[in-house]
Amino acid sequence: MSEATDRPVDGDAWADACAEDLAAEKARRRAQYGPQPGSAAEELRKLVDAVADKVSSLQTPLLGTAAQGAVQQAIRQAKSAVEPVIERNPQLFDHLAAAGSELLAAYRSAVEGQESRWTRTTEGASGAARPADPSKKAADDPSDPRDEGPSGTERIDLD
Repeated sequence: MSEATDRPVDGDAWADACAEDLAAEKARRRAQYGPQPGSAAEELRKLVDAVADKVSSLQTPLLGTAAQGAVQQAIRQAKSAVEPVIERNPQLFDHLAAAGSELLAAYRSAVEGQESRWTRTTEGASGAARPADPSKKAADDPSDPRDEGPSGTERIDLD
């Protein structure tokens, strides 16, 4: 009999070990980087609360008591309008956050492609990078409008 068959088989031992490792890694990251951000809905709720607290703490002499009361009322109305939406559709904000990340990635891709065309360099004889010569681009790219065609004295008869 082999050593592997002599011991009782615990099917959950591997899963338990993985769960322990994952918990230890999460604890290490939490200690190193702080707590993980919550869902997008929780973050929106925190943002609304922070803005409401900041606006309500502003006591400006320019605004009268009635104006400050109106601001407080507007804050309460905004919070009462946002809270039910967050409660009913918490996944909506996660999807919106993911869509925003995808849009940002697409924008970055487009901008980086354009930047690379603007900052394209060529290698010189000395090995140092220098900006590309625009006159050479005209000669290399047939679609460039600066290309003046062949340099000979050919005549084209259009009749």
